[in-house]
Amino acid sequence: MPEFSDGADVAHEAKRDLRVTLLAHRRSLSAARRAEAAARVQAELVSLVRRLRPARMTGYVPVGSEPGGGELPEVLRSALPPEAELLLPVLRDDLDLDWAAYAGAASLRAAGRGLREPTGPRLGRSAVATAELVIVPALAVDHRGRRLGRGGGSYDRALARVPAAALTVALLHDGELVDAVPAQPHDRPVRAVITPAGRLRTLPVVPGVEPNASAGRTRVP
Repeated sequence: MPEFSDGADVAHEAKRDLRVTLLAHRRSLSAARRAEAAARVQAELVSLVRRLRPARMTGYVPVGSEPGGGELPEVLRSALPPEAELLLPVLRDDLDLDWAAYAGAASLRAAGRGLREPTGPRLGRSAVATAELVIVPALAVDHRGRRLGRGGGSYDRALARVPAAALTVALLHDGELVDAVPAQPHDRPVRAVITPAGRLRTLPVVPGVEPNASAGRTRVP
């Protein structure tokens, strides 16, 4: 896949075209294949959470063909130490992300864009900065950690608040870890990906781009 770096318009169009292709492929996956992929991603996440034992982490509720399955928050909460906290995103009107604690499946409500969000007290946009493990959605990630989202910029803003000590992990289907994705200055890379077949894979930092709010690397036990 080619590099894209000459101009914001070129990168924007390239992102749009790649999103169309990736979303079409996800829609083509059978229910059985999605379920198998979700089980493998969940198992790898459970192993990671039990190794890291974060006091606070973030997740999200996958929708449609997103990897991880709709029960992902409950799987993550079950893997956490009893006193630990799982935060889920709440999409603001300006497309930035607020956060609230996950208190079980009954605490989720239907929201715009097909999302399911927690109903508990809002903790503010900066709550993500207190998480030790940050799980994010993505349509693709390249081998230098550059992430392609759905185009709203919500997670780029959130990732900009994540400290260097935290591990940021994107969940993908097989075939979505690619050679390169179109990049723009505001894009924030992730440090690792989980795929059904490849499991957890750590990624190098993009030269000249800070991985989160400050430079540094996180080791994965």
